[in-house]
Amino acid sequence: MRAAILNSPGSILKSPLEIGQSPTPEVQSGHILIRVRACGVCRTDLHIVEGELPQRRRPLIPGHQIVGEIVGGSVAELPAGVRVGVSWIGGTDGDCRYCRRGDENLCDAPTFTGYTVDGGYAEFVVARRDFVFPLPAALDDLQAAPLLYAGIIGFRSLRVAGVQPGEDVGLFGFGASAHLAIAVLHAWKCRVYVATRGASHRRLAASLGAAWVGGEADRPPVELDRAITFAPAGDVVISALASLRKGGVVAINAIHLDRIPEFDYDRLLWGERQLRSVANMTRADARDFLEIAAEIGLRPKVTTFPLEQANEALQALKSDSIDGAAVIAL
Repeated sequence: MRAAILNSPGSILKSPLEIGQSPTPEVQSGHILIRVRACGVCRTDLHIVEGELPQRRRPLIPGHQIVGEIVGGSVAELPAGVRVGVSWIGGTDGDCRYCRRGDENLCDAPTFTGYTVDGGYAEFVVARRDFVFPLPAALDDLQAAPLLYAGIIGFRSLRVAGVQPGEDVGLFGFGASAHLAIAVLHAWKCRVYVATRGASHRRLAASLGAAWVGGEADRPPVELDRAITFAPAGDVVISALASLRKGGVVAINAIHLDRIPEFDYDRLLWGERQLRSVANMTRADARDFLEIAAEIGLRPKVTTFPLEQANEALQALKSDSIDGAAVIAL
């Protein structure tokens, strides 16, 4: 099969993904074989390819926002030809203390799609049968792909921040995940304030109904009830904290953060403000979000790339040269 293969991490500017042939994966017990139709491109992929996350598999096929159809290992509830999605969490042990209490996103021995096992930058992928999600017919392949992690993790971020209907919510950074979260917030009758770099990102936020849009260093005109940061930069976390009311929450949506600068506790965190991290997602998050996405008619803004341009897709993500989500179409 054709695949984009990572042998050694390196700067995406040097195109470390090699486009070539890889063995078609074999179906194991409890798994299904999926013919990939589309795979979303995520900033986590960029962290993996550039080595900001330690390499766990060599060689590796990245990609964890996968849309495809079942072509092997089918069972009655998941017959051949059914269209399914695969996300970042590709499996859990089901037995650790976190899994037993329903926090499978914190599992001690998880499988990560496109990181610890091969992912969807390829024509075929194998996935655990109990970690795939049938997809709403209303969403086409390209629209569904970004929902499978950018959308789910953005939705989980709203949950971690404790967002309630009608609140003032800040989104700091406005890429693939944030431009999906804003649709959910509007469905919840929240007022949304966006601080982000890049004029095109600000225009997109305004076009999607943000109550206020500013630059990355600008302060929203109101004290926020909740804020979610989407950029892997500690400076953005400080900006979000500085915009928060007493008792408010900042949720950090980043698997990797460059640093958190020194900050004034008395001014920024005191007053029972909270700073929380967002770790992975659960299958319940996925099912709930996909149901909401279908209900509200969520349609991501998508820029497509062929598999042969997987490096270019990640380069575009790194440079913030595209709005919305990037998707590899097969």
